[in-house]
Amino acid sequence: MKSLLFQLILASFVLSNFDNNVNAGHTSVFVRKEWPSEDIPLDHEIFSVPTGHNAPQQVHITQGDNDGKVVIISWVTPDEPGSSKVQYGTLKGKYEFTAEGKMTNYTFYKYNSGYIHHVLVDGLEYDTKFYYKIGTGDSAREFWFQTPPKIGPDVPYKFGIIGDLGQTYNSLSTLEHYMQSGAQTVLFVGDLSYADRYQYNDVGIRWDSWGRFVEKSTAYHPWIWSAGNHEIEYMPYMDEVVPFKSYLQRYPTPHLSCKSSSPMWYAIRRASAHIIVLSSYSPFVKYTPQYEWLSEELKKVDREKTPWLIVLMHMPIYNSNEAHFMEGESMRAVFEEWFVRHRVDVIFAGHVHAYERSYRISNIRYNVSSGECYPVPDKSAPVYITVGDGGNQEGLAGRFLDPQPEYSAFREASYGHSTLEIQNRTHAFYHGTAMMMGKKWQLTRLYYTISTGQAI
Repeated sequence: MKSLLFQLILASFVLSNFDNNVNAGHTSVFVRKEWPSEDIPLDHEIFSVPTGHNAPQQVHITQGDNDGKVVIISWVTPDEPGSSKVQYGTLKGKYEFTAEGKMTNYTFYKYNSGYIHHVLVDGLEYDTKFYYKIGTGDSAREFWFQTPPKIGPDVPYKFGIIGDLGQTYNSLSTLEHYMQSGAQTVLFVGDLSYADRYQYNDVGIRWDSWGRFVEKSTAYHPWIWSAGNHEIEYMPYMDEVVPFKSYLQRYPTPHLSCKSSSPMWYAIRRASAHIIVLSSYSPFVKYTPQYEWLSEELKKVDREKTPWLIVLMHMPIYNSNEAHFMEGESMRAVFEEWFVRHRVDVIFAGHVHAYERSYRISNIRYNVSSGECYPVPDKSAPVYITVGDGGNQEGLAGRFLDPQPEYSAFREASYGHSTLEIQNRTHAFYHGTAMMMGKKWQLTRLYYTISTGQAI
């Protein structure tokens, strides 16, 4: 009983008004391993192909503009091009409007993709449920989505955060628990299908299976995409040397609406949050397009309208796990000063297959020749959260550095996802969950209040 009470005290605490008295961090010794880290067999029902000739599959939506009044709807028809038309309206079965998009396909080694459709649906009203229909005849399929509320400083909204998902039984547990969370949009921090762990035609086949795997969420809730290292797919032994080829064909982003030159980095506003997506594996040093774009995008943040400033990236820039230790150091050296100067509230990353949360700290006082060269408490700095534990076939990263660095508040090797529930312009609840496969319960790894970096 005493042990349980101690765990509950550790699991529930409050950070408010930048309370930055850095206490000793905690490393959970409970490593959760539910299933072998193996992909679900392709004949499993979770990968079922929809009935009907050339029926649309792998349906997913994402935000299509800067402010949330446009949606990009994407799907694949496997046998022939079919129609790139979306019918939609506010009443189920009654579709007042239509939108047409474009179709593409690609090859990867000797794999030929299906016909990939992307349709921009614009002119939508805020905070409205829309029903939509794709496909024709008996093969048509119907779904729905909810547009976000109008942008404003005190607009509440709940985001889910998932990273490094893959398509194992642990991945399925993560997906199903996210769908029970009440979150409205996923912030995905990279490494989608793990198809690059296969070879030759199986790479494309596993992209297709992953699209069907996540469809029960992605067809209804927008997923805000960022790319990880497993999306690079640099495979010269197969004569495949174009980075991110499969990812860019399948998963569009609204980069043009924020004047980004690449779909790999972009920004959106949703409810009371300004969300910036960065690419850990695209050039980011001075004079590069991503560097120049971020410099301008940070200037556009209006904390009177969107007080919450969130950054997504794949590679964490603070990480005390032996896995991928220091890999994010180059991006930290380039961008950390900007994150502090602009008071970024929280930075979500993946890559490391474990969970970790930092205190508000920075390491921006060192310039090679002088200054402190270690992290120190900084009330203007973000909280760094690694959520790279979605469930992929590479397994958990259970070896943390010992002793735990002073900047690290909590860490645990567990499969799971997180949610960020914004309450108003000053407070949000962050909830990290670890899932026990096959049982409907959740362990609260972290449940606390964070205050926005906006000076109020």
